Amino acid sequence: MGLMKQKINKILVALDGSERSFKGLKEAIYLARQCGATITGLCVTPFYTVNLGPLLTSLKNQTLKEAKQFMADAKKLCAQNGIVFHEKIIFGTESWQITEYATYKKFDLIVIASRGRGPMKSTFLGSVANDVVHKSKIPVLVVK
Repeated sequence: MGLMKQKINKILVALDGSERSFKGLKEAIYLARQCGATITGLCVTPFYTVNLGPLLTSLKNQTLKEAKQFMADAKKLCAQNGIVFHEKIIFGTESWQITEYATYKKFDLIVIASRGRGPMKSTFLGSVANDVVHKSKIPVLVVK
């Protein structure tokens, strides 16, 4: 497999709670087991540009609660497979945050589902996955 010249030590998995993103996590776990890598689950929560006051706070808290819930599931799945899992929840633009975070933290591989649970059900690649593939300097594994 000529894909990876260097050893994979750190894998970044984009998680949004969708079934597809968990399929990506399972692929990452499989790879991590082969390489002895650690996995970081990254959930990027979109910024809400409209200031909705108290409604915004409750929306953010709800989103955060959901994210923490599926991050706990991801951690459990990794633990069952003997993989160290770190969670990171950040606010921002998904594709930008994923590529920036991966570069800044020097990940060896980004794993992303071809389509998440976003409203875009593009036939080829989800808009986020598509952006990440084009912007990232780090190898990206797109899981269908």
